[in-house]
Amino acid sequence: MSRKSPRPGARAALVGTGAGLVVLGLLLWWLQPLGEKPPSGTITFSTGTRAGVYQKYGELLRAELRKDMPHLDVRLLTSAGSQENVERVASGKADFTVAAADAVETFRLAGHPGAAELRGVARLYDDYVQLVVPSDSTVRTVADLRGKRVAIGLPDSGVRLIATRLLAAAGIDPEHDIVPRADGIDTGPGRLGKEIDAFFWSGGLPTDGLKKIAENSAFRFVPIGEDLVATLHESGGATRYYRATSIPESAYPSVQNGSVVPTMAVSNVLMTRADMDPRITEWLTRAVLDSRDGIGAHVHSAQLVDLRTAIYTDPLELHAGARRYYRSVKP
Repeated sequence: MSRKSPRPGARAALVGTGAGLVVLGLLLWWLQPLGEKPPSGTITFSTGTRAGVYQKYGELLRAELRKDMPHLDVRLLTSAGSQENVERVASGKADFTVAAADAVETFRLAGHPGAAELRGVARLYDDYVQLVVPSDSTVRTVADLRGKRVAIGLPDSGVRLIATRLLAAAGIDPEHDIVPRADGIDTGPGRLGKEIDAFFWSGGLPTDGLKKIAENSAFRFVPIGEDLVATLHESGGATRYYRATSIPESAYPSVQNGSVVPTMAVSNVLMTRADMDPRITEWLTRAVLDSRDGIGAHVHSAQLVDLRTAIYTDPLELHAGARRYYRSVKP
């Protein structure tokens, strides 16, 4: 029995489909670093408290990594925050983490074990210091916290580091001039006006833990002026990573009522160790930059991740795998 050849239109469609598959295959190959198969294995990512931005970012990044590296098992570990995160990576308890630049530099200047092995992957977004009090509080400045019950963050958090430095800059001894509480963003908001009179938080804008209570509770932010930031800079060391800025009116509109709040910020760095597999680090770096809009739809601060600034991971030098990625996309 003779076989009929496809009609000209059908033949063209088949050729077009085949060509399209070839182009798609080449595109997928090109999108993979050096045409390699995706890395596999297991990595541990240290995040933060459950109500904080680090945890949310880690969850969303893990979902993005599954798309690019389906055979890479990414395990998340909650933590107190930046200080614990840095120690975990330095000691090998975690492979990747996010930490504020001041906490990284503090760890390095102290000469802790493993500090020399820390490497940067990408500069992400800035943490904003948010000093919260009930709306009817008499506290108007940091100095007014004297004698108050103040949540200064968990012992190994980045918040604790910043809060104690800010209090000292305002002339307050964090151990004797206030009643310190070890609350973070997970418990501080619920205790405000009851067990505590104020709490410090340092995180991306807006932070879910504050955004939720802003809908039902009355609180306000205490401004942190440029004079305090200048005083911090005078003390040297890791304080050079603090910069004066403002919380924009769009962060918590129901609380700010169209007003900006003077404060200070510090950049966050995605980091790892020098001995981390360069291929995994390169692929992870690519995923971080490529997923900016997807993650940013849920974590607003992640929208600020940018290829032009991601490479500046001061105080850490870039990991070899991250450097290879940035070179591959350099114009």
